[in-house]
Amino acid sequence: MNRFDYIRAESVADAVKAKASDSQARFIAGGTNILDLMKYDVERPTRLVDITRLPLAEIAERPDGGLRIGALVSNAKLAYDERVRQRFPLLSSAILAGASAQLRNAASTGGNLLQRTRCYYFYDTATPCNKREPGSGCPAIAGVNRIHAILGTSEHCIATHPSDMCVALAALGATVEVEGPGGARSIAFGDFHRLPGATPEVDTTLRADEIIVSVDVPAQDYGQHYTYLKLRDRLSYAFALVSVAVALKVDGGAVTEARIALGGVAHKPWRDEAAERLLVGRPAGLDAFKAVADHILAPAVGRSQNTFKIGLARKAIIRALSQAAAGTPQSQVDKRIQ
Repeated sequence: MNRFDYIRAESVADAVKAKASDSQARFIAGGTNILDLMKYDVERPTRLVDITRLPLAEIAERPDGGLRIGALVSNAKLAYDERVRQRFPLLSSAILAGASAQLRNAASTGGNLLQRTRCYYFYDTATPCNKREPGSGCPAIAGVNRIHAILGTSEHCIATHPSDMCVALAALGATVEVEGPGGARSIAFGDFHRLPGATPEVDTTLRADEIIVSVDVPAQDYGQHYTYLKLRDRLSYAFALVSVAVALKVDGGAVTEARIALGGVAHKPWRDEAAERLLVGRPAGLDAFKAVADHILAPAVGRSQNTFKIGLARKAIIRALSQAAAGTPQSQVDKRIQ
């Protein structure tokens, strides 16, 4: 691990100033990702800016009935907050599907949004990687790519975003509130993470001198027909091969509103709003669910080892929609698929 300076920010303004004055500085809160990246020599910050004392660790009510989630709210606190469990159970379920209890106690909301891919080549500094060293190549394309993306890829990168929480936030239409030297701004969640394109080293639309202060979830009524279905190699403590977040409104057996987001399949949480519109007004049944799955996966491209993900994702979408329509969400305690 390289030498680095350490400072503790006492205010959001202090944190922004410390980051803006050093392009190689990084924020640290729970440290569940940045410390791994430093140990593996993937990230080499010259300065760590400790933001744990900032007043960003609360969950507050929004005037519209939604919630404002501070960037330093731990994953555990968020998952078990009674307001989240009652009004946004999809978010609680997605968080509980990820990591371990110990990591959820440490990991922060803002850090979850900014965690980097778990691609083998990204973490192995002995191999090329366009995300780590732009222009060096993407060996995953012709190499070991079983866990890699099938949607939104480019010739430069086929890595996936690892978060579970972000998949639910994408489905719920959250916004990311940030501050920087230029002031505060809001970023729609669907615009926060990027597809790789020709610059896979850039994960998000957050500017280098900005800090996440909160995630806002608007008021909505998806407390009955929802599910977070996560398919992985182990029943716990494993990243998703495919995950699906679904939130529906159903009236008289027909879908009146739909939200669908996928994880484990792209460089960002994958939400297809055109596919959601296909469900509206249709009976909540297998014919509609299959049509939606086919629409979402029409542009999917498999590689030498991950083509199975296309079929797996199709089954997962259909199963998740069936669970949500029936009001029988996937349990994150008994993880056997219902």
